[in-house]
Amino acid sequence: MNGLRVVPAGQRGHELLYVCGPDGANAAWYDRDTGRVNLIAADREADVLDALKPFLTGPVTVGPPPVPTPAELARLALHPDDDLAPNRPGEALLVALDRDPGPAHRLRPDPRRRALAAEQATGEALDRLEGAGWHALHSVLLPGGDRIHHLLIGPGGLFAVHSLYARKQRVLIADPTVALGRHDPEPVLRRLRAAADRASYALTAEVRPLLALLDPAGIRTPTPPRGVRILRTADLPTLARPGAVLKPADADALHAAARDRRTWARL
Repeated sequence: MNGLRVVPAGQRGHELLYVCGPDGANAAWYDRDTGRVNLIAADREADVLDALKPFLTGPVTVGPPPVPTPAELARLALHPDDDLAPNRPGEALLVALDRDPGPAHRLRPDPRRRALAAEQATGEALDRLEGAGWHALHSVLLPGGDRIHHLLIGPGGLFAVHSLYARKQRVLIADPTVALGRHDPEPVLRRLRAAADRASYALTAEVRPLLALLDPAGIRTPTPPRGVRILRTADLPTLARPGAVLKPADADALHAAARDRRTWARL
């Protein structure tokens, strides 16, 4: 026995296997997606490969860890309390429901739970775009109590995404209002544009507003809304179609800035 143990760690869509010594210090990590073993302790290559033998799924390359990019260095320097990346879709609603679940029995469903379902469905769809070079941040709080449901950054640009629960309801969009079924219209698009404008100011880059509707029975737009993209949640993967606006390095840099809570505190 060489004293090394293998510890799995999930990281947004793929698994890394860390090889640790008895003191907990990392000797290497194995990225299954790339088939690479990154050696920290170069003198223990044979022991590391021996420990990983049951987990190797094919040919691997072995070498020192890659040099971090400027965006990765910025992320590593970020204090955990200031990092928005761990936010779950609907994070603010989850916290609110945990603090105040509401009465156990009520005549009508809690609207917060419907809003949470919309944000979670949208967030899951956006997270699946990561393999195509996109980054998604969720529940970005803005000074004054406003919130961006999702911020999407990738090859196609930047989007402030607002999730709306519309299951089995007909949606009428009459800019700047949105009406669900028989409910009164609300100025959703005005608020969405304002959030996108604030994000543009914070990141010094154009952020476009996008409304994501969860399972509507139909969408009617007598006049196309100005500058706002409207998509069903099920159609969000179409954002990954070819048509690059941002270079990968620029998208990474914007993501590093956006995930820093202090970026938004300056608004």
